[in-house]
Amino acid sequence: MIGAHATTVLIVEDELFVRMIGADALEEAGYRVIEAGSADEALDVLERGRDVKVLFTDIRMPGSMDGLRLAAVVHERWPAIRILLTSGDTHPTRDAIPDDGRFLAKPYRFDSLSRELDTLLAAG
Repeated sequence: MIGAHATTVLIVEDELFVRMIGADALEEAGYRVIEAGSADEALDVLERGRDVKVLFTDIRMPGSMDGLRLAAVVHERWPAIRILLTSGDTHPTRDAIPDDGRFLAKPYRFDSLSRELDTLLAAG
């Protein structure tokens, strides 16, 4: 159930099935979700002025940039957007994550995802 003031999360994941499961879980938790399959697609969404509060992105993705680079660009251009990174095989150092961003290792439980989002939004 989505409230009138639901927070919008932009989920960036190149694997369609993983992205769909994540998006469904976020919507069930009450978030408004926008999906993107690449960093370029995510930047297009943001450039259109969507009211995104959280970028939830996989680190390893094909295309012009990976999730870490996407996070850095988003932090530079839209500093109010909170950042949550995920990966099954890459664990960035604290210094590699922009701002007060967070990291959630794959596979993650949906309650862990929800808790990380709550922490990010409370800090913002």
